Amino acid sequence: MKKIIYALTLSLVVVSGLVFANREIKNEDSKKSTSRPLSAAERNAALKKWEATPDGIKYKKWEASPEGKKVYAGEAKIRKSIRAFTDMEAVVTSLSLPPGSRLGFGVMVRINGDDYILSFGTENAGKNFLNVNNEFQQLRSLKVNDTISIRSHNVSHAPKYSYPIISGDYVERDSKLIYKRAPRKGGC
Repeated sequence: MKKIIYALTLSLVVVSGLVFANREIKNEDSKKSTSRPLSAAERNAALKKWEATPDGIKYKKWEASPEGKKVYAGEAKIRKSIRAFTDMEAVVTSLSLPPGSRLGFGVMVRINGDDYILSFGTENAGKNFLNVNNEFQQLRSLKVNDTISIRSHNVSHAPKYSYPIISGDYVERDSKLIYKRAPRKGGC
C-alpha cells in the first residue's frame, strides 16, 4: 500500500513540475514575441523584398493585367460606401461562389453593374454536436435576382478571384434584417 501511495505521489510531483515548467516556457515566449511595430522604412524594405520573390512578381503582373485593373476599379466604385458603412443596393446573381473558392459561405452580387463576391466567412460550429448552427439560415433563403441592402467595413481582392470580395457585415431584404455579423470577441 505504501508503494502505491509513493508511486502516486511521485507521479503527481512529476506532472505538476512539467505543467509548471511548460507555463514558464510559454510566458518567456510571449515576452520575447512582443516586439515593436515596424517603421515605415522597414515596412517598405520588407515590401520591396517580397516584390522580388516569385509570388510578388506574379502579384504585380496580376495588378497590371486587365483583370486586376477591373478588380481595382470595382473596389474604387464602392469604397465611399465601405468607408461610411452606408447601404449598398445589390442584386443576387448566383447562390454559389466561383469554383475552387475558399472563402466559406457567400453569394455573388451585382452592385451598380459590377459583380462582387459577398463573403460571410466560414460557419462556426455550434456549442456541441447536437446544436444546429443557424447563423446563415436566413441567408440560405436568398434566391437569384433578390434585391438586398448590404453594409460592409471591408472590401478586398486576391489574384485567384476575378471579382472584388466584400465582407458581409449587415444584410437586409425587404427592409428586414437577415444577417448581422457578430462583433469580434476580445478585440477592438
